[in-house]
This record gives sequence, C-alpha cells and structure tokens, in this order.
Amino acid sequence: MKPAQRHRLLQIAGFVVAAVVLGGVFLMYTRPAFMVTMIDQLWACF
Repeated sequence: MKPAQRHRLLQIAGFVVAAVVLGGVFLMYTRPAFMVTMIDQLWACF
C-alpha cells in the first residue's frame, strides 16, 4: 500500500470514528435521565 493511500485510509477512518462518537453523544442527549445520572456520578467524585 502506498503511503498516500494509507494516509487517506487513516483519514477516512478518523472521520468515521469521530462521526460515531458524535452520534453517540447526540443520542445520550435525547435521554435526559441518563444525563442526570452521569452528572450525579461526576458530582459525587468531588
């Protein structure tokens, strides 16, 4: 595999991973109870 092809493949993979992460974050915002639970657990650390 040529270096240019490998770079392009890694770039596409990075975009796909970023899109999946952002999609997951968006889905979590549609569940307010989950968000409240996460914030409560985070606050409990302090």
